[in-house]
Amino acid sequence: MLSSSNVDAVLEVLRPVQDPELQKSLVDLNMIRNVNIEGDTVRFTLVLTTPACPLREFIVEDCQRAVKQLPGVTDVIVEVTAETPQQKSLPDRQGIEGVKNILAISSGKGGVGKSTVAVNVAVSLAQAGAKVGLIDADIYGPNDPTMLGLADAQVMVRQGPEGEVLEPAFNHGVKLVSMAFLIDKDQPVIWRGPMLNGVIRQFLYQVTWGELDYLIVDMPPGTGDAQLTLAQAVPLAGVVIVTTPQTVSLLDSRKGLRMFQQLGISILGIVENMSYFIPPDQPDKKYDIFGSGGGEKTAQELNVPLLGEFP
Repeated sequence: MLSSSNVDAVLEVLRPVQDPELQKSLVDLNMIRNVNIEGDTVRFTLVLTTPACPLREFIVEDCQRAVKQLPGVTDVIVEVTAETPQQKSLPDRQGIEGVKNILAISSGKGGVGKSTVAVNVAVSLAQAGAKVGLIDADIYGPNDPTMLGLADAQVMVRQGPEGEVLEPAFNHGVKLVSMAFLIDKDQPVIWRGPMLNGVIRQFLYQVTWGELDYLIVDMPPGTGDAQLTLAQAVPLAGVVIVTTPQTVSLLDSRKGLRMFQQLGISILGIVENMSYFIPPDQPDKKYDIFGSGGGEKTAQELNVPLLGEFP
């Protein structure tokens, strides 16, 4: 029978158990906490990085199997919780209170499906149990409200201690702010850079985001004012570059990727959208309408991960 002083022995047998995705020890990642020994029962907390971890049961079983190797242990109780890691703060950039991670979805050119990827990333994170916000930073062509089913939504604007504060719209587990909420449906935005910078900063700092695990920023295409404003204003956890297999798209995506690298922003990877077409009446067939392999080749050449290829 273990005594209450044998916590180190429990941690030692758990050390070989790894997080399947990170390929590192749960003990070294500080995911095993509050170890308690009562007679022949060992109880501890397993802290996952997302509440809806698909490998949760496998990890729990591996932990129980490891601890039961200890002599005298007959019961292992694992309490599972989740804690989203928080990005590191930077002294020269102002974080957003309550927001743990800010991720940008960007592209070199328009029309590659960047907003589609941004909205789906946001909703997927929300479905995994995370608290998620989405900024539609494409001020000239805001489409995220339509994609989130919020085309007719109204946002509240109220006076706060530091000026006007926006209440974001909400659907599918995602809080959203967009220029589309502040202008008429057919009204064009004809602005120069300083006005663009001002509204992006307002979306960052003058919105009641509350507590968020992830704030996704859907960027406009290109390498202009909006990208510079975001990169220099807040500490970004990373950026995802969206492209299509076409040569012109790949050329522009490389420029966008290099811009973020020059600004010291981590590149999380490349997503290739419109990789192929699957006919609805022939789901077993696949056509590479815009070419194939461009995203994979670019990712290899630039030494960044290829995160996925979407039809």
